[in-house]
Amino acid sequence: MLLPSGCLIRFSLFLLLGLHVPADDLHQHGDADVGKVAFPISCSAATQQAIERGLALQHSFWFDPAEKEFADAAVKDPGCAMAYWAEAMGLYRPLAYRPSPDDMKRGSELIQKAQSVPAKTQRERDYIAALAVFYRNNNRDYETRNREYSEALEKIYRQYPEDREAAVFYAMSLLTWGPDEAHPLINPQKAIAILTPVFRENPNHPGVAHYLIHAADSPQLAPLGLEAARRYAQIAPAAPHALHMPSHIFARLGLWQEDIRSNLSSLEAARHPAGEPVGAENQLHAMEFLEYAYLQMGDDVKAEAMVRAQAAIGYDQVDKNLVDYLNRTRANSPAMYDLETRHWKEALALQPDPTAEPNNQAVTYWARAVAAGHLHDVAAVQDAVHHYDEMLEATRLGPHAFRADYMTTKHDEAHVWLDFVQGRNEEAIRLLRAVAEKQDVEGKGEVESPAREMLADMLLEMRHTQEALTEYEQSLKIDPNRFNGLYGAGRASELAHHAGKAKSYYAALLKNCGDQSDRPELARAKEFLTR
Repeated sequence: MLLPSGCLIRFSLFLLLGLHVPADDLHQHGDADVGKVAFPISCSAATQQAIERGLALQHSFWFDPAEKEFADAAVKDPGCAMAYWAEAMGLYRPLAYRPSPDDMKRGSELIQKAQSVPAKTQRERDYIAALAVFYRNNNRDYETRNREYSEALEKIYRQYPEDREAAVFYAMSLLTWGPDEAHPLINPQKAIAILTPVFRENPNHPGVAHYLIHAADSPQLAPLGLEAARRYAQIAPAAPHALHMPSHIFARLGLWQEDIRSNLSSLEAARHPAGEPVGAENQLHAMEFLEYAYLQMGDDVKAEAMVRAQAAIGYDQVDKNLVDYLNRTRANSPAMYDLETRHWKEALALQPDPTAEPNNQAVTYWARAVAAGHLHDVAAVQDAVHHYDEMLEATRLGPHAFRADYMTTKHDEAHVWLDFVQGRNEEAIRLLRAVAEKQDVEGKGEVESPAREMLADMLLEMRHTQEALTEYEQSLKIDPNRFNGLYGAGRASELAHHAGKAKSYYAALLKNCGDQSDRPELARAKEFLTR
């Protein structure tokens, strides 16, 4: 298991990945549009410049043109061992997706080539040897490779304290594994401590800002990433992912307008790049965040437009490594819309794609279980839970068994609603509270509904208004400015006869949404405030 489930989602199993823009098209923008990396090597000045430009692109997950920069450097300077190291680095994309068997084979070949060309400095030999740890051909699993590579990078980081790129590589590697599942923020906190002073010294380094955002991408740490979030888009404005990535922090902090601006810029850059068309996965990620942000502001029209736009993306438009991500989006996008807008009947009517991976079909069954629970439809909840469990078992037995580890939250939430409709209220509350407490430690996906808010909803259904209010308020501390959190807190306050609190929460909800929404919750809030 790479990281606890919340952490892996936080570190974006589903991030935007390779754009298909030739490096020549990027050169017309210059380094200013992708940031600046300083990585001295003993090869020619032209080779060093190409590798530095490729690293700048790599740091913003602009993989294809980065790969071309590295390959061109190796062709033009075949005696440069670091050019082959850079090519192998270009295949290592740990915060994006796992390397394919072909990537592992190619990476191993490149490292062997780098080792066969005498590197001119000990520092260069150390970099090559560290990456060889990851690509070493044996039966270690992916998580072990990441950890051992990180440990090798730590030695470089400590051996060459003046090498700021070593600090960046090491900090990034800390985000690929966790030493203690009970304390999942240890490595992110280490990464922040390493990167923050480097950010002060190198405010135009794309990797520093990017990985600071990743490290802070949790409810507990998000404020520590806000400065980097507001800076990153200025560092690498040509990279769609650099324009999107700040929204990970904005979504954590409930800054919906900044979230929307960030992703509209990313979507525009992905749709209209300089040069050839780019992979549509870049659009998908921006749309996913836009849908969620619009929903929190009650702008259902724009949110629904994002649902339709995501559904229109075809398999031939995305990176071949991201078929699973596309299928996840196709399942999650309509489910998110219906559950966030409380359209229970519509959510219950959702149908999974039978050709999708079992873990992605399970998303639809989870949504149906939640919706059926709110409708008190026992048979429908039973059916949804049964199918979810089947999908979980199929995932465990399938070629990507590790994905089952990230299905536990939705599995537990689906079973909670089965307990609820069958009258096992205490068991339902106990299990759901456990999920919420786990999220308090690990965090959740940026565009996922919080389990603690679901717990508050259930308590409100049981007419435990004061307990529900307590849970809504706790949820809003971790996921601020959520539409349903603010409305739920207002409604629970109203029913518990806390008029002052109700007024405060309803007013915050109305301020959040403006006049672009006709949701019935807003009408109720307005009616209360005018009484």
